[in-house]
Amino acid sequence: MSRKNWIVLILMPVAGAGIFAFSLRNTDLHQLSIDLANLNWGWIGVAVLCICLYLGLEGVVTKLFMADRYPDFSWKNAMRVPLVEQLFNGITPFSTGGQPAQLVAMLQAGVDGGRASSVLLMKFVVFQGMIVINFIISMLIGFHYIATKLQALSLLVVFGFVIHLSVIVALLLVMYWHSFTKRATNLLLRPVRWFVKEDRYQNWQRVLDERIDSFYQESLKMRQEYGKLAKVSVVTLVQLAFYYLIPYFILLALGVQNLNVVMIVSLNVLIFMITSLFPIPGGTGGAEYSFTVLFASFITSNAKLVLAMLLWRILTYYFGMFAGMVALVLKPDPVKPGETL
Repeated sequence: MSRKNWIVLILMPVAGAGIFAFSLRNTDLHQLSIDLANLNWGWIGVAVLCICLYLGLEGVVTKLFMADRYPDFSWKNAMRVPLVEQLFNGITPFSTGGQPAQLVAMLQAGVDGGRASSVLLMKFVVFQGMIVINFIISMLIGFHYIATKLQALSLLVVFGFVIHLSVIVALLLVMYWHSFTKRATNLLLRPVRWFVKEDRYQNWQRVLDERIDSFYQESLKMRQEYGKLAKVSVVTLVQLAFYYLIPYFILLALGVQNLNVVMIVSLNVLIFMITSLFPIPGGTGGAEYSFTVLFASFITSNAKLVLAMLLWRILTYYFGMFAGMVALVLKPDPVKPGETL
């Protein structure tokens, strides 16, 4: 990791601690200690199991995609890739570092760069698609709740949905309407010409065309693997379900009664969407705020609400980051180039 990444890695827990301390300003610390002592650790264990399954199933997705390309690509390598992704997602704005980090992790194992890019592309397309599907269902179930509670959050939810849907539409346009997409992107890039030098504009246009062409070539391969994509889509849906269930088990651990699991899951899906809009690594600040606002109606005690937010943040953010630190120092198992298919 670069020096900048190390600095961010140190700053993020510090920022999280500051947010937690700020959340305690109107909280009865004695009541907080009582709630902590009365936690049902069995349900906390289930929540920990959910985040482990979430990370593990992404490793399963990696293994499924690599099985016919590199039969000797080990389960250790398959599990290492998503953990490294979690670390760099957590220390870069908008989680932009996760994809390059996965690519590096696969290259370290001896995987060809082109094949690694193809696998990561397919993972990205499937993951984005499943997020959009989950989000549409959650919008139908929980959006009215957000709209009545806080209008500002509902606007963020809609904006987040538009962004994720736009990504899927753009990917589909490249896959099925390649020539039109190139013309459209070049047209949209033209106003940039007014603000930058001609050579820089030409370079950006060339790089953009190369990226579109590369994605199109990879998409042709994807069309031949519909069976595998269907299998991976099911695994990804299950993977996301485990992640979205984490707040439910945390609330059960705190003794909260009469919970509607469908509503809890739907709200967590919407929080996931809101958090992705915040430029601070890990959506720090936005994630905590969204959680406390949306789940305040389920938890009457402020001490329990703050404790629930802390436990949720530890499991869904810091757990993956520190697991990624461990994965980063593990030496990958080298694959045998001669066995690729």
